[in-house]
Amino acid sequence: MLRTRIAVSVAAAAAGLAVLTACSGAETAQPVIAPAAAGGAGGGQIANGQVGNAAPASNESKLVVADVANVGQVLTDQNGMTLYRFDKDTAKPPKSNCDGDCAKAWPPMLATGDVQVQGVDKSLVGKVTRSDGTEQITVGGWALYRYAKDTKAGDATGQGVGGAWYAANAKGGKAGQAASEAGVVKLSASNIDGLGEAIVDQNGMTLYLFTKDTKKAKTSSCNGDCAKTWPPVLSNGKVELQGIQSKLLGSIKRADGTEQVTIGGWPVYTFSKDLKPGDANGMGVNGTWFVIEPNGCKIGTTPSATASQAPAANSGAGSSNDSSGSGGATY
Repeated sequence: MLRTRIAVSVAAAAAGLAVLTACSGAETAQPVIAPAAAGGAGGGQIANGQVGNAAPASNESKLVVADVANVGQVLTDQNGMTLYRFDKDTAKPPKSNCDGDCAKAWPPMLATGDVQVQGVDKSLVGKVTRSDGTEQITVGGWALYRYAKDTKAGDATGQGVGGAWYAANAKGGKAGQAASEAGVVKLSASNIDGLGEAIVDQNGMTLYLFTKDTKKAKTSSCNGDCAKTWPPVLSNGKVELQGIQSKLLGSIKRADGTEQVTIGGWPVYTFSKDLKPGDANGMGVNGTWFVIEPNGCKIGTTPSATASQAPAANSGAGSSNDSSGSGGATY
């Protein structure tokens, strides 16, 4: 099939929402709004501010520059675990915006005495006081985190998660290709085994629509804990399309002020339980989440077996169901 690569401004394409393809099946439902929470994806149990295998073997705080496959030179801790920065934090002044469940998925690198460095300019290293009173290490003003799903030295599975998490380089910037392509979203048509043609993002991850949203809604019905399980596809105004008609592209403003990409009027999301390109574990979850086709319609009309297999969530990511403290909403 001939693929055409198109670079489109989301703002310019918003008018395309008036030209929407007709999709079969339910398209509208009352929104379920989850309570606001800090961003992040994943899960785990905190122990002294660290999670699982991402925890350091000693109390020493050390920053080391190391080469990580497919990412390049990144900051690591004393055990070789990749360190990340969060786009929703600020560097001037330094501030962490990842607390609670977010900090379970992304354990902050806490300062324990003087910070040792290797390959890092010591003048760039600082500390920021977190909301719980602990001190977190910063480089270039950016707070540093580990990722709970990184299980060994050299892992960088957090790279690009949610379009907001990136491995940090020696100056606190974004490491790897993300540094030059930050803010650019690339959506393309791709074949998913057992499902057919679907939309994937620049990392090859499958995209979904949520039937509790509506095709012409001005905002998303998936926020807070829901958005940790189903990270929205965000953009800063530029989206590149391949195999998708530009007239289907649009955007909405989310409750937190960020801009979410829409296709055929539907806000689009990834699924935190999809671990690699080609995964489509979110298909049919709870009868409300469906893989989205390049024409802006949902694939299929009935939930797949994954809906009944998805476990209940404890902390947001890696699950299909999530009970909030305000009434047990499911997503």
